[in-house]
Amino acid sequence: MPADSPLIAVVASPTIDNASPEVNAIVARFVDTALEALRDAGARVLLLDPNLTEQPDPTLADTADGVMFLGGGDVDPALYGHFDAVPNSYGVSRRADEYSMGIILSTIARDAPLLCICRGSQLLNVALGGDLIPDIEDHTRHRGGRGEPMFLDEHIRLEPGSRIHAIHGRTDLTVRSGHHQAVGTVAPALRVTARADDGIVEGTEHLDAAWVVGVQWHPDDSDGDADDRREFFEGFVDVVRRARN
Repeated sequence: MPADSPLIAVVASPTIDNASPEVNAIVARFVDTALEALRDAGARVLLLDPNLTEQPDPTLADTADGVMFLGGGDVDPALYGHFDAVPNSYGVSRRADEYSMGIILSTIARDAPLLCICRGSQLLNVALGGDLIPDIEDHTRHRGGRGEPMFLDEHIRLEPGSRIHAIHGRTDLTVRSGHHQAVGTVAPALRVTARADDGIVEGTEHLDAAWVVGVQWHPDDSDGDADDRREFFEGFVDVVRRARN
């Protein structure tokens, strides 16, 4: 990419510890799709993997024009005050959580654009003092059941005037979802910008920061709508480019 292209730090891991080969194949595909979409939109990418034995220097994220978080394993429930067993839990890494939340807070502190997808949106809420629904009881709108594909199409509604609504230009969206957790009590610094038909929080944004957005769904799923994916990633790269300039 040209040297003057916006640089986006992507915090993600292509594999999840203790996950099945099928899940890790999905995670790797999503990471590849996101990186390709960012490059197609004209961005340079710096990948920071929080699950590496030797984690990359987190201050590298501060050198980027914008930061994006992708999906992954569950957030350690102790970080949001939940100490009972969590059904369907997988891929928990307190070390990766703390690394990631540090980057979230430092990005907000320097007021750089920040986009948090799936696990990222949950980490955003926890880092700012909110909590999570540890396991959604009626999950049929949000992920497949046993013996079914994990990811499915889900209808969500965007809040008019929100930053994510500005990217897509409409209030109704069909997205790809595959999550058993979600934002619960919303952090005081955030507001809800998208909900599923059952009321589950699907999107948030920061009340004071220039551009901080969390989305629960997966625009990085290559099985989703290609036009919506291009719109999403081009929209974020455009935000980063304008903020840098």
